[in-house]
Amino acid sequence: MSTVRVAALQMRSGMEVEGNVAAFEALVREAAGRGAVYVQSPEMTGILVRDRQTLFERIRPVGENPLVQQARALARELSLFLHVGSTAIPLDGGKVANRAFLFGPDGALITTYDKIHMFDVDLDKGESWRESATYAPGGETVVATLPFARLGLSVCYDLRFPQLFRAQALAGAEVLTVPAAFTRQTGEAHWHVLTRARAIENGAWLIAAAQGGRHEDGRETYGHSLIVDPWGRVVAEAGHDEPAVIVADIAPGAVAEARAKIPNLKNARDFAVAEAAYGQERAAS
Repeated sequence: MSTVRVAALQMRSGMEVEGNVAAFEALVREAAGRGAVYVQSPEMTGILVRDRQTLFERIRPVGENPLVQQARALARELSLFLHVGSTAIPLDGGKVANRAFLFGPDGALITTYDKIHMFDVDLDKGESWRESATYAPGGETVVATLPFARLGLSVCYDLRFPQLFRAQALAGAEVLTVPAAFTRQTGEAHWHVLTRARAIENGAWLIAAAQGGRHEDGRETYGHSLIVDPWGRVVAEAGHDEPAVIVADIAPGAVAEARAKIPNLKNARDFAVAEAAYGQERAAS
């Protein structure tokens, strides 16, 4: 069974774009040096800052964005598929896109993806996030055809919405991607369970590059970047929250094997939801 070497970059992006781009470049070069032909970086590779005013002062549109420009150049120079997990891109109307970019080995932009699900949550210990106050949600999922596999794109909080990944799998995705900046407390509770579940229920590879550690804006992210096989086994992991590169040789053919053993994509059926309540007898059909 033929294989392809893939890599996930674990980062600790901060508030200075130039420093983040330099850290990104160093990790991409390390991944390429280890033989990776597909490299994925985490969510918010270019800047990670909570303060809205600071964010708007420092981000740039696509044509002027130093991370986008550097990623394009690196993909071409190193002849690899380079997936910027996401970065902040200003939009009209005072909002921002949480946007992924996928470049080919010729430096051409294959596709972009804007994060669909906004992280609006209230966690324990007073930790609260309202991503929708700054970011505009995307409206469509993306499946990209690469020479070695069909690739489904998502970002972070999308991981909690299995219907997104099921739609990608039904559209032919063999590799699911989840670049992320999971908070420490949600990561400790759910990261491994959710990533493995998405891989298992879709019989697909899953690659998840993560942010990790304490960031300049005070947040803490979980790290533990992962590569999971279609049977739900973790084949590579950064078992910490420090910057790192993880690599694995994935076999796209393993997807067909897993889906043949458990053909749940084919076995799925439409169904209705019936209502029932104590004290209201339901007539037998």
